[in-house]
This record gives sequence, structure tokens and C-alpha cells, in this order.
Amino acid sequence: MSRLRTRTRPPVTLALPALLAVAFLLLPLIGILTRTQWGDLAEHLTSPGVVEALRLSLLVSAWALGLSLLLGVPLAWLLARVEFRGKAFVRSLVLLPMVLPPTVGGVALLLGFGRRGLLGPWLEETFGITLPFHTSGAVVAATFVAMPFLVISLEGALGGLKQSYEETAASLGAPPVRVFFTVTLPMVAPGLIAGAALTWARALGEFGATITFAGNLPGTTQTLPLQVYLLLQDRPEAATSVSLLLLAIAMGVLIALRGRWTGTPAVRTAPRSLPAAAEEPPAERDGGPRDDAGPAAPDDGRWPLHAEVTGFNRLTLDAGPGTTIAVVGENGAGKTTLLRALLGLTPRAHAALRLGDTDVTALPPHRRQVAWVPQDGALFPHLSALANTAYGLRARRVPRAEARREAQAWLDRLGVGHLAQRRPGQLSGGQAQRVALARALAARPRLLLLDEPLAALDQTTRAHVRHTLRSHLAGFGGVCLIVTHDPVEAVSLADRVLVLADGRTLQDAPPSEVTRHPRSPWVARMLGRNAWPGTASAEGLALAGGGRLVVAEALPEGDRALAIIAPEAVSVHRERPGGSPRNVWPGTVREVTAVGSRLRVLVGSAEAPDLVAEITPEAAAELGVADGAAVWTSVKATEVTLVRL
Repeated sequence: MSRLRTRTRPPVTLALPALLAVAFLLLPLIGILTRTQWGDLAEHLTSPGVVEALRLSLLVSAWALGLSLLLGVPLAWLLARVEFRGKAFVRSLVLLPMVLPPTVGGVALLLGFGRRGLLGPWLEETFGITLPFHTSGAVVAATFVAMPFLVISLEGALGGLKQSYEETAASLGAPPVRVFFTVTLPMVAPGLIAGAALTWARALGEFGATITFAGNLPGTTQTLPLQVYLLLQDRPEAATSVSLLLLAIAMGVLIALRGRWTGTPAVRTAPRSLPAAAEEPPAERDGGPRDDAGPAAPDDGRWPLHAEVTGFNRLTLDAGPGTTIAVVGENGAGKTTLLRALLGLTPRAHAALRLGDTDVTALPPHRRQVAWVPQDGALFPHLSALANTAYGLRARRVPRAEARREAQAWLDRLGVGHLAQRRPGQLSGGQAQRVALARALAARPRLLLLDEPLAALDQTTRAHVRHTLRSHLAGFGGVCLIVTHDPVEAVSLADRVLVLADGRTLQDAPPSEVTRHPRSPWVARMLGRNAWPGTASAEGLALAGGGRLVVAEALPEGDRALAIIAPEAVSVHRERPGGSPRNVWPGTVREVTAVGSRLRVLVGSAEAPDLVAEITPEAAAELGVADGAAVWTSVKATEVTLVRL
């Protein structure tokens, strides 16, 4: 579908200066085109002096590009990825040659690397290198003025690249250098190519620093821009022809950069999730995912977990092998920080971590054998599903053929083996999540961390992927932590539910216990229950927001408690009810939503906190329930469960 654009008529006060600016930039170029003697163009460009200067320019610009790549790529990475004192000063040094007058740059090079400069005598005495009046001097001058274009372009591309790709690669066992060359550079290739093209073009056109530092010696330092300068004195027509050549090269570079090489990292854009049936290979659509195919865990070891986390998160975590723990809590509770602390990727929290008999606290992320699946999967967009899955094995020096066989087996096991040659951009959301899970399991981890792995999927796809995940976690010999906001995932996948609040453990219990007695209002609401905090009193519970709640089984007076009321235990009436209910409040319907075959009605009241009731559509029609309707709600004392906080 084409994007609709609004046609805006610019005001004259803005349009006129803009047109003058275009004319100002365009007129000199038109001057070159109109004054070029087209009949003598070939003769001018093939003269011995011009050919020699062109050869030298290409040589110098190529060497300058090579030096810029060798020095500028690490510098761009340092500026984009590492925080250190003096970073602003270093970035200013990078930008300085772009704003410094070229002749001043040449003088600075002369005083730094010349025969009487700071470093020149040492270079000459130790290595016999004399830069001024030598081709190497022209290379140094061109590199000095051109390298900033590469650094700035690449730093921008690195800044736009989500670090989750690099962190995921590290969790799969890849050391930093391997991550840089196999993940980072391929993903910022557009920015690198754009920067390299600009650097080469700038080096090709360098004049001021070259003539000041390296001189103007034919065949040695006289590049094409210097040749133009000389031709202007004796043969201006030839100078115009050579200028046209440089103009054509510059325009060619800019046209090549436009659109394709924008400098943005190559990241996957996830397509709309396909129906679950469309994701399965034909052989599996009837029988579900194949759990009998693929390899068993390569290592039959069992790895219990012991972690003592300090910093923002303060908790102790122990789990036996094969345990799956769902980590829940409201935003900011410290769920993702906990995972990153176990990975060793955050300064906010530190984890003293033991897996099995091995203390991995002091090890870098790539040596911990802790695999991480972030919420978006972070599949490497430049690799196929098979290469993604084999990445962790190859990082641990498993031979290529063996790694690909094992990766294919894991993809088959998770029902996406037929997609092995597809890139992430060709996968649906559910398919990509299965590949991400296969990649993590294939890396032979001792601890598996999943950060909301099913959040981006539709309900049907989520059910299929959840079934697959549950099947494979059952045979996992380590511990798995799953961050989730979905109560179905917490109950169906986990052996324990860890509830966090402000980085601390609020509750750590089996799902059934958390469901019956949630100790957090947020968790209770996540489970679909009404949760009212208060203080136990002789009459029941004094609510934190005012009012009281009558309960059947009271707690000791003064205890802080949470009242849990199931939505189906709330009755809705048109008139004040009589009879047995001891908790009755008038209110107004604020919202009606459908949940399966029933309706959830949110009722606000001045005498009690907001209350959610669950009724049938027939009852809603009979009561005339609609937004703004006046109703009464009631809850029996026996339907209230108090949980001591």
C-alpha cells in the first residue's frame, strides 16, 4: 500500500530563500559544464601529466581508505560502545580535521611528523621513514582529513544498532572479537560502506593538507587536485576538464550512497504473524510439533543454580536442575535487571553465580554458558535460520559440519526445520521465536533465560509455541528463568513463580500457591482477581483507601493484609440487594469488556475501590449494564480471602 503524503504549499518567505540556496549551489556546477571544451575532453584527460596524477590520486586515496579502516573502525566502536573519561574530547579530536582549514592541518602534520617535528626525527632515525615530499606523506595528509568521515558515519550506525544482538551473541559463547566481526560489522555494513565511500572521495579530493605537508612533486605527491591547481595557471581549459572528472567521481559516490547506503544498521523487520497452521510443515500440522526428533542434550549433566544478587536487585535464588521459574512483577520491579545480572551484562546489579559445581561469577558473559533469548528474539538478520542456530556451536569451536547437523536437528525438533535456509526477515513471529529458542538450546547452556519470549505473538501462535517450549524445557538439565506478564505462561510453564517488587523477592512459591494466595496487588490483578490492600481490624479489613470489608476469617488486628476477591464472586444488581451479603456498595459502570463467553464489568464506587465483576451476556442484558449505568455490587464475606503481607 502506498504511503499517502500531504501536499503542502510552502510560504513564499521560505520558498524564495530555499530556491536561492539551490541556485547558489548549482550555478558553479553549471559553470563547469558550460565552460568544458567537450571536443578536447579526451585529449585533456589522457595527457601524461593528468594520467600520472590520476594514478597517484587513486593510489593515495586507496591507502588512505585502508588506514582509515584500520584505525577508524576500532575508534568508532570505542566511541559508540565504551564510556570513558575524556570521551567528549576524543570525539572533538575526530571532528577537528573536518572544521580545520586544510592548510592549517598541513602545518600541524608538518610540526608533528616533519623532519623537525615531534615524531619525524624518530621515524627517520629508527625506520628511515621521511614523510614530507614523499608519497607516504600524501597518504598521511589524506588520511588525516578523510578518516573523520568514516568514524562519524560508523559511530552513528553503531549507535542505532540494538546491543541486544551483540549481548545475545555473547550469551551464546562468542568472545568479543568474534561478536564484532560476525555480528556487529555485518549488521552495520551500510554505515561502514557509506563511511568508506565518503572517506575515499574526500581523500581523492584532498588538496590543502597535501600541498602543505607533502609538497607538489610530479609523480610523487602531485595528485589530481594539485594538478588542477597547476593547470589553472597555464591551461585553464584542461583544468576545467580535470575538474569535471573530479566532479563526476564525487557525484557518482553521492548517487551510489543515496537510498541504498543510508548508514542505518540492517535489522530484521518482523512480518505480521501468520496463522499457526501456516507455520507448521505439512507433516506436523495434524500431530503438533515433533518432540521425538533431534538430538538429546549433548551433555547429560545436571546443573543446579545458586545465585546471590546484590545492587538494585537484592535476593538469593536456589533451584534444582530441571526447574523452570517464572519471574513476574510490575514494570520497574527488576525482572530484566535480574536476567542481565545473571548474564553479567549490567552494572545495576551483581550476581554471585554458581552453576552445578562451577562458580562463574568472575567469568565474562561468553564463558558462563548462560543462554539468553530477549523479547524480540534478536536473530541475526544477515544469517539464515540454520546459521543462527549453529552460531553458539561454532563459537565454541564445534566443526562446521557437526554444528550444522546439530543445528538442523534442533530446528527439526522445534518444528521449523523446513525453514533452515530462510533469513529472519522471511519468518513470521512464531517461526522466529522457535528459531531463537532452538539457537539458545543448541548452544548447550547450563542456565536458560527467556525475556517474555511469547509477548509478540498472537494468541493462536502463542499457544503452539508455548506447547513446544513446555515440551523441551521438560528435558532441560539446567534451570530456566522466564520473565512474563502472562498468567497462563506462568502457570503452564513454571514450577515456581518468583514475584519481584523493587528488586526484592515478594513471593517465591509454586504457581498454585501464588494463584490462591498472591502477595502482590499487581500479581492478583494479573491473575484477574480484585486485590484490595488494608489493615486487619475487629470488623474485618480497614481498606487503605477508606471504607471497610467484612470477612469470614479475620486476621490478628493490626496486620497488613491483601483482600482477594474473584470477579465471579461479585454480584451485580439494579437495586440494593437484601439477604445475606454483608459487603454492599453502590457504583457506576465504567467499562464492559468481553473475556471469552463472559463479560467483565468494571464498577467504580465512592465507598470502595474499583471492583471487577464477571457476568454472562444474558445477565448483562437483563440488568441493562452499559457504560455509565448505576448499579449495586455485593460480595459475600465467605468469598473474600485475606493474605497476610
